[in-house]
Amino acid sequence: MEPFPDPLAFPEPAEPEYSLHLYITGATPNSTRAVRNIKEICELHLKGRYELVIVDIYQQPELAQQEDLIGVPTLIKRRPGLVRRLVGDLSDHDRVLKALGIMRLPDDL
Repeated sequence: MEPFPDPLAFPEPAEPEYSLHLYITGATPNSTRAVRNIKEICELHLKGRYELVIVDIYQQPELAQQEDLIGVPTLIKRRPGLVRRLVGDLSDHDRVLKALGIMRLPDDL
């Protein structure tokens, strides 16, 4: 006979809804801007619902080769939906939100 679950126990963490991988080249200005921009977007629009993996291709070149990157920085959205790729410093927040499938709320304008 299984015991009843503890109603005060924390539930098992669910897999994040959004899986994002950002490929950068060290601490270059574009890479630094891309990291700052995607973190800001995620905290404003996806708080608690995302996993962000930042890969420095100087440190892990084999990961970049697997992805066939055409430019850096590159953001790859793996989940949800179709895989999407964005190249650049991610400063065009509307473009990033559209690629992530996030609708901007009227009070976000």
